[in-house]
Amino acid sequence: MVDKMEIRREVRRRIKELSVEQRHNAAERIYREIVSKEQFHRAHCIALFVAMKDEVPTKMVLDAWQQLGKRIVIPRVEGDIMRFYDYSADRMTIGAFGIEEPMGSDEVAPEEIDLIIVPARAFTLSGIRLGRGGGFYDKYMSQPSFRAYKIGIAYKEQIFETLPYDTHDIMVNEVVVG
Repeated sequence: MVDKMEIRREVRRRIKELSVEQRHNAAERIYREIVSKEQFHRAHCIALFVAMKDEVPTKMVLDAWQQLGKRIVIPRVEGDIMRFYDYSADRMTIGAFGIEEPMGSDEVAPEEIDLIIVPARAFTLSGIRLGRGGGFYDKYMSQPSFRAYKIGIAYKEQIFETLPYDTHDIMVNEVVVG
């Protein structure tokens, strides 16, 4: 089995080769599919993330989904844990890892989230995910009150037949590939 660091390096290389247009088109396909899902329609509160430059871009849907009447919450890293707060375009600051984070002070409880869109370095189509190594999403999604439906989003270049995983790794319910 290939080691996790090697997979992360390979994914970074593959994504670097994608053009801006390829990334944008893949993201549009991913979000079109998500919006068509029953889990999206039923969700009142959706946890999303502000993408890093080598992740499927999310800016295009942060405001768009709010306009559809969805409550959008995004993560803020606080020390070694991640919490979610309401998204507001004019209440953002640069936080951990150079990522935009919400400035709000009212944490959203895990049980309030109906649907979570999950990033990762790599996925299998069965839902195994390989993150960046910090364990933030695994810790968050393993909380007893967390019950959201989990959708991983990825470029096809991030999909692997098998990935190494540990017992504490949390799988997603499905992966939407662009």
